Amino acid sequence: MTRLKLPALYAIVDADVAREAGYTVTTLAAAYLDGGAKLLQLRCANVTTGQYLGWARDIVLRAERYKADVIINDRADIARLSGAIGVHVGQDDLSLKQIKTVAGEATAVGVSTHSVVQLDFAVRTEVSYVAVGPVYETGTKATGYSPCSLEYVRAAAKRSLGIPIVGIGGITLERAADVIEAGARSVAVISDLLVGGEPAQRTRAYVERLSV
Repeated sequence: MTRLKLPALYAIVDADVAREAGYTVTTLAAAYLDGGAKLLQLRCANVTTGQYLGWARDIVLRAERYKADVIINDRADIARLSGAIGVHVGQDDLSLKQIKTVAGEATAVGVSTHSVVQLDFAVRTEVSYVAVGPVYETGTKATGYSPCSLEYVRAAAKRSLGIPIVGIGGITLERAADVIEAGARSVAVISDLLVGGEPAQRTRAYVERLSV
């Protein structure tokens, strides 16, 4: 199992969300790093491989200056070529063995889960962390699953066999601490980092609140 240091805030840079808010992928990633984020996930659907790789390389290089890590959503090839520390996948994406074959044995791997069955399977593999959710209602990404609640986060943390849990889905600044207190090691946040129009400041607010 590849160990990954998970900070309390897991900032997700979604290309579509960035564009809709008037940012480029790289400028939004830079704002999160400026605000103190130590782990970014880069999620870029519907772009060319060349574009995805270009963004990933730029962000990995920038993150290194902040001593921060970058996870690539779905694309093991992009993770390897960009030097990212890991890959995050969903239930219908590459298997852990396939990811390691493409990206290397040292690659950290995280997986999204939405049920007890999926959670129990994931924690018995060599994943670095397991995301559970959506914890709350979310409009960022259609998962096909209903919100799981804080009670489920507590249950997931107890049955995770020591694998870190990341809460995702509908996380806000006001809710984030509750998810951590329920047993999540980290909270993955997308759209709420853009609230107020100052993503660096919003990121800093998360980092400060979750460091208490």
